[in-house]
Amino acid sequence: MTSEDRTTTNRVHLCGEIVSQPVMTHEICGEGFYEFLVSVPRLSSQRDVIPVTAAERLLCGADLKEGDRIAVDGQFRSYNKMTDNRSKLMLTVFVKEFADPDDGGVNPNFAELTGYICKEPIYRTTPLNREICDLLIAVNRAFNKSDYIPCIAWGRNARYCRTLPVGTKLCIAGRIQSRQYVKKLSEEESETRTAYEISVGRIETVHTELREEDGCAATTRDEPSA
Repeated sequence: MTSEDRTTTNRVHLCGEIVSQPVMTHEICGEGFYEFLVSVPRLSSQRDVIPVTAAERLLCGADLKEGDRIAVDGQFRSYNKMTDNRSKLMLTVFVKEFADPDDGGVNPNFAELTGYICKEPIYRTTPLNREICDLLIAVNRAFNKSDYIPCIAWGRNARYCRTLPVGTKLCIAGRIQSRQYVKKLSEEESETRTAYEISVGRIETVHTELREEDGCAATTRDEPSA
């Protein structure tokens, strides 16, 4: 495998309001990286509050602060963080560049991934009989690294995903959502946590075959049936 798999995709566009002051979280090769939260409106009255990470060089002269409107283009990335001697999967939007927050023609919360199912899908129904399927998608990036992105499919997309085997290549489009849940720590103790995931709007299975006559890879896609 080369340092970058050109058949995979990881792109995100967000536009919203900064709701936390940028704070430096780590340093790589002498350059600082800052994380802050961006609140993005849904079509409903709810909002998704999403962690965003930007390199110091991109923030130079930007003077970002709470209440500012911002638009970013980047990737949805994951990393592991040790918490209480356990590795925890953390998710953030890694900024590639800033965009125009006043461009009203652009979806304020859009994510597109191409990657591989790396854990058996979990299918379930809610008490209101709504179908849901949880997926964990591995997306390759440069230098032989991978991002592990939780995704959640609904309705017919959930039915389509529930029997897909580990290793299936998928193209997914949707939005990044945040949701709160209560984690029970013991019989007496619990805490409220926030989960981040891709809410799937469109999903396709990607098949790549080698055409012997010219040695080229032919790609076909299957979408869920109605």
